[in-house]
Formats: sequence, structure tokens, C-alpha cells
Amino acid sequence: MKVAIITDTHFGARKGSKVFHDFFLKFYNEVFFPTLEKEGITTVIDMGDTFDNRKSVDFWALKWAQENYYDRLQEMGCKVHTIVGNHTAYYKNTNDVSGVELLLREYQNVNVISETLEVMIDHRKVLFIPWINQENRDHTLQMIAKTNAQIAMGHLELTGFSPYRGFVMDHGDDKSIFNKFTKVFSGHFHTRSSDGKIFYLGNPYEIYWNDVDDNRGFTIFDTETLEHSHINNPFSIYKKIQYSDTPHQIFNYSEYESKFVKVIVKKKTNDKQFETFLDKLSKVNTLDIKVVENYDLNDNVEFEVSENEDTMSILSRYIDDSEVQLNKSIVKKLIGSIYKEACEVE
Repeated sequence: MKVAIITDTHFGARKGSKVFHDFFLKFYNEVFFPTLEKEGITTVIDMGDTFDNRKSVDFWALKWAQENYYDRLQEMGCKVHTIVGNHTAYYKNTNDVSGVELLLREYQNVNVISETLEVMIDHRKVLFIPWINQENRDHTLQMIAKTNAQIAMGHLELTGFSPYRGFVMDHGDDKSIFNKFTKVFSGHFHTRSSDGKIFYLGNPYEIYWNDVDDNRGFTIFDTETLEHSHINNPFSIYKKIQYSDTPHQIFNYSEYESKFVKVIVKKKTNDKQFETFLDKLSKVNTLDIKVVENYDLNDNVEFEVSENEDTMSILSRYIDDSEVQLNKSIVKKLIGSIYKEACEVE
């Protein structure tokens, strides 16, 4: 049997922004639900962070989630297994109070999982692991040790994997505790990464600038063969333009309509032509335009930057190559945190 795995939907994200939820809806209307119908999928596994804010709910966003997601799944006869993630657990040291448990009580087809337990999916035993915290850690480790399930699915924070492109976690639980499993699927980190056994599946859509040009979507898992495949979301809300005296007369502006646009200036020899370029770009109803002027690193520093690299990859490599007398992993963690916060600024 094929099941759908989706994670980190973050309903209510960006302070319940209608612009972003319209963008989310395009994924559900044109990718997610049509794929469920085409594949005959009647089981959906939600691996955490269903709602964005662990302490409150935007009522408009809740209504949006009900009408555009949960009501539709219920009408389709889909069973939904929902794991409590760190964004839906009210407290940081226990999963006892969670948004999904309180907000989704009216849905008889939704099974909320707040503690580690085994669940039969078709004829396949799966160990579900919600957010690990101070209270449930011992129980979680005991369940991992004694289960004979081949598959684990959770909302995990493991060292050695990427929470977003260009940054690798150097803290969290050691992945060796999952050695006994054939496959482990996890939410929590929004970018896809794996070591061949543990798979971070990534969230369905772009939410912040650091998500740009990174594959998003959901996953189909076959309980018989244990194979899985990603269904990519083809839609984006962020676009980058590499400006290098780009001819404004022949540039295709239409693809930037209803997008947040970042213009990265590589070469600009004529200010008037550049202003004309920006003016034409604004007329296609972009959501926002940011201009990033390119500036060179110190000429004394031998450091080459590839246009294919993302910002965090460049920063991380620069720190590794530098001669600073500091703990570089701490510096990278700090820079990564600052960069993530900068990307999330409204």
C-alpha cells in the first residue's frame, strides 16, 4: 500500500499571511490532492510542525487549514496520523499539551501521536517518534531499543544533517541510535538530506528566503517494498535575478509576477538602464523587490565564489578557510542562526 508523508506544513506561517497561504494552496490544489487521488492513497502521515506557532493560533489560519486541508482529507476518507513536533508542543519539556491535539478534536480520521509508539500501517509496523524532550527521552530510547519495527518516522533533531542548505547540525542526538532500522524518515529540518538510511524529507513549500531554489514537496512510501519517492512542488514564491547589465528590452519579466524578487547586481555600468530594468520589473506586480549590490572580498584574500553556491555554503567555506583563532563550529552555528533570522524577517 502507498501512503503519503508530509511534514512541516506550518499552517499559520508568516503571521497568517494570506499571500503565503494562497501560495500554499496552489501546492495542495495542483500537486498534493491530485496525487492522492491518482495514486489511490487513503493514509497520510504528518510528521510534525503542522501549525506554526506552538503557543497560539491565528483563527483565520485555523479556518484555512480546516477548509483547505482537513475537511478535504476527511471527505476523501483519508486516515491521518499526526506526530507532535516542536512547533505544536506548547511546552519545551513535555508533549502533554499540543496544538494538533486541541485543534483537531472534531476530526475522527485524525490520530494524534504525542508519545513514541508502534502503529500498524497496512501490514507494516511503524515506530512513530514525536518531538524528543526531557520528559519523554527515556521512554523514547526504551521504545527504540525494544521495537522490532523496520521503519521509524519521527520529528528528530540529529547531528550531521542539514536543517537548511549550506549548514550541517553539529549538535542533537547521534544517528547511531537508529542503526537497527531499515529506514528512518524525519521532519523538523526543512531541506532534504539523507545518509542512505535516515531521510529528512523537507517541507512542502518555500516559506523564507533561505528556501529558494531548494526542492520541496511531499513523499510517497510503499509499505510493501519499503521504497519511497519524492513528489516535487514545482511552484515558487521567491526568485533571484543575477543582473549583469541585463538588457531590459528583451528580459522576460512575466515569470516574476506575484513573486518576491531579489536582484543580485553582478555588473552595472549604466545606472539609468538599471533603473529602467527595475521599473519594468515592478510593473508585473511583484510582491517585493530587493536589490543586493555585489561587492568584492578583500583583494588580499584568495577566495573564489561560485555562482552555484548558496549563501550559507559560501559563509561556511569562508570560515573553514580563515585563520581565525576561534572554534569554527561555534562561529558557523552563530552565523547560521543570524542568517536564518535574517531570512525570516518580514
